Amino acid sequence: MNGPLTLYGKSFESRFLLGTALYSSPQVMVDSVKASACNIVTLGLRRQNPQEKDGKAIWDAIADTGCTLLPNTAGCKSAKEAITLAEMSREIFNTGWIKLEVIGDDYNLQPCPFGLVEAAEELIKRGFQVLPYCTDDLVLCQRLLDVGCKVLMPWGAPIGTGQGLLNRYNLRTLRERLPSTPLIVDAGLGAPSQACEAMEMGFDGVLLNTAVAKAQQPPLMAKAFAQAIESGRAAYEGGLMVKRQTASPSTPTIGQPFWHQPK
Repeated sequence: MNGPLTLYGKSFESRFLLGTALYSSPQVMVDSVKASACNIVTLGLRRQNPQEKDGKAIWDAIADTGCTLLPNTAGCKSAKEAITLAEMSREIFNTGWIKLEVIGDDYNLQPCPFGLVEAAEELIKRGFQVLPYCTDDLVLCQRLLDVGCKVLMPWGAPIGTGQGLLNRYNLRTLRERLPSTPLIVDAGLGAPSQACEAMEMGFDGVLLNTAVAKAQQPPLMAKAFAQAIESGRAAYEGGLMVKRQTASPSTPTIGQPFWHQPK
């Protein structure tokens, strides 16, 4: 059994974080969460008056899963907007955990590095546990750590594209340069094999939504991703073999007897 995932001092058995948007029905969402065996689910907040209790049925269904809730600031385009939405989430859900998103480009939904750092710094001062959705840029990630983030969530590819790990060099660099920081690949994964590869590279977890929610059978796909994530982590901990340019026999011949056929 793989070791637990520890984020801000809290341990989780599963290294799979699953989104709760885009499902065909609340029941399909709940079934997918259960099939994934995840311990953390994300929820995008809508701008509304908490007293109106809009969306209560969805929130109740999510609460019934027993998972830790990670609200996010999806759709925010400025630090000010993200901070306001984070404060709303803390009031509604009674949690200081927040997946911080500050989008800088409408075309590929790339995070804005400037707004992200600004919002992260302010939210941490206000007592939030910030998990920033960021690009795979090393300097940006270092700056987020400098302002107090204890977890980073770099993208594999733009949200919802299913392209997988587009920049393996940058991702490997993050893992090598930030060895003690929990790193979760967030966004852009479309197949369980891509999640397995991320885990084999040494990442601590995977967060995704679209690849499960839009599958023909979401619960089955959630289970497939869960198995791939567990397999990739086990492979990383087991120690992958080093690639070679030349062949190396798996059955050595030196010191082995030779058998001769009689004439």
